[in-house]
This record gives sequence, structure tokens and C-alpha cells, in this order.
Amino acid sequence: MTHEDDLRGWAKGSLATEAGTELLLRGFAGRFATLDNPWVYGRVKKSPTFSESAWIDFENLGEHAIYGAYAPEERRFLLVAASLVSDADVVLSDALQGLDRVHLDLVLAAIAHAGGSHQHSEARANGDGNAVLRPEYLNSLHQWPRSLRAV
Repeated sequence: MTHEDDLRGWAKGSLATEAGTELLLRGFAGRFATLDNPWVYGRVKKSPTFSESAWIDFENLGEHAIYGAYAPEERRFLLVAASLVSDADVVLSDALQGLDRVHLDLVLAAIAHAGGSHQHSEARANGDGNAVLRPEYLNSLHQWPRSLRAV
């Protein structure tokens, strides 16, 4: 299992955490999801039968994004990722205007994922006028870009 698989496995079950994790894995060639970042923790083998999963400390990420030495676009991207999962403050009008198309596309997909748009169902009226949910999910409002590694 790769480090990326470990992080995705850890995030699974929380849409916001999945979205923030996926942003870090996909943006800037994944360099903000590597173990050399102080907010990323790798798998730790505690015993022959138990390992602690890799994980991301999004609170710590928010602090580093504010005070660390990053390019303006990187800082904005990191703040958006942190704000999806923690209480990091981000002014979207500032953050979004400073992103290039590639990273804005990722942020839009992350927001759609965090909002659960890929788990929405469509309601239709049946013959007697009552609403009935279709059994299948609708597509996400904004898909993760396919040009990057797939989820």
C-alpha cells in the first residue's frame, strides 16, 4: 500500500477530510502530502498486528499556510485545503482569485465532494403527485479532473 493509499484510507468516511486530503494529493504534484511536511504523518507499525494509519493534521497545515514561506498561490491553496477540514480562516474572494486554472479546478471539485454532491439523488413526481427519490446517485456537480491521478 502506498502513502497516498494510506492517506485516502484514513480520510475515507468524512467527505470534508476526503476532499482536503485529495486536494493535497493532487495539487502541486502532490508535494504538500509528502512525509517531509510537518502536517503529514506516515503509517507507524505499533506491533506485528497493528499499524497506525498515515494522517494529515489540518489544524497544523492551516498554521503553516499562514506563517510559512510559501508562494502566494501555494498559500491560498493550502488555506483552502485546511479550511475544508479545520477551522482555518480563508477569504474565498482572495484565495480563489489567486489560483491558476489547474488548482481552481481542483478546489471546485473538492468543494463539490465536501458538499456531498456525488451522493445526491434526484426527486421525481410519480403518477399521484408524490415525490419519489431515484435509487441511483447523481454525478458530482464538479468532477475531479481526470488529467491527474484518479481517486
